[in-house]
Amino acid sequence: MPSTELSRSYDIAAGPAAVLAHLAEPENYIGLSPLLVDVRDVRCEGGITHYVAVERFQFLGLVRHDNVIQVSLRTEDARLPGEAMVSGKVVSPGGVRMDYCFAITALGDGGSLVVDTLRLHTPFGLLRYAAGKAGAVQAERGRVLAQRLGGGS
Repeated sequence: MPSTELSRSYDIAAGPAAVLAHLAEPENYIGLSPLLVDVRDVRCEGGITHYVAVERFQFLGLVRHDNVIQVSLRTEDARLPGEAMVSGKVVSPGGVRMDYCFAITALGDGGSLVVDTLRLHTPFGLLRYAAGKAGAVQAERGRVLAQRLGGGS
């Protein structure tokens, strides 16, 4: 199965605890990912939050497709106030799988550095498309997270 890793870093004007709290709530991913339009069936089991999310794709501006995905989310806060982590897995129809991790580290100015890493695994022929969409989501996520938590642009 073809795979790739994408990583982006961004500064957020909020401390690691605030970033962790925001990323720990599934509903906060609506708008944080421009494709995500719904989150439902949220449940916690053994320290892991599981939920169903709906990604909305537009093809050629005419055809809309709602992609229902299964998401797991785990938080690690043992190293707060200096460090925290949010990680999980996404299972999408069509065989697309993604592991994700947000490593959050305190900066000297009271803000945080977030390293956003995605590992995509796709059936043959889908990797380029999936990586392009995931990279665009990552770029937007950094901008929106900075705006939500630190008043950035």
